[in-house]
Amino acid sequence: MATVREGRMELRFPGSARVERLDQRGTPLPYGMALVDFVVEEASRSLLIEVKDPEGAPDPYREEELRSFRKKMKGNGLIHNELVPKARDSYTFLHLMKRDGKRFILVCLLGVGSPDPALLGDFKNRLLARLRQETTTAWARQYVKDCVVVTPATWASVFPNYPLNVA
Repeated sequence: MATVREGRMELRFPGSARVERLDQRGTPLPYGMALVDFVVEEASRSLLIEVKDPEGAPDPYREEELRSFRKKMKGNGLIHNELVPKARDSYTFLHLMKRDGKRFILVCLLGVGSPDPALLGDFKNRLLARLRQETTTAWARQYVKDCVVVTPATWASVFPNYPLNVA
């Protein structure tokens, strides 16, 4: 069983899934690339997992972090400036390493308590639209087949075989 941690989020991956931290501190990356936190290679798909956890910020800054994060979720800053570039760069990295033979699913684990489900649904739709088209023309290849936006409270309903603990 592989266990990985990002901030206060600990994920366990039992079975045959291959898990790797892509944004390993101290590991050199190609200049200008930003990678997702983890890639989980299953038998039929690869999960690109990005953890965003403003609730994990230190106490004096937590409320400001949450306010800022919610604002970025309602707008396009988080999608355009962080999530889509990390997904694209991670895919490119894995493609160049000949590890792109399976469909890719972007998983965003958001440590934001219990946001409005409508906000999460809208966020997912905007994220997927941006993954498919970043310029005036849609990408000819849909390098990410789908995306999933979850919170710690909804994680188990989507990934019941991968336990999540929040410290």
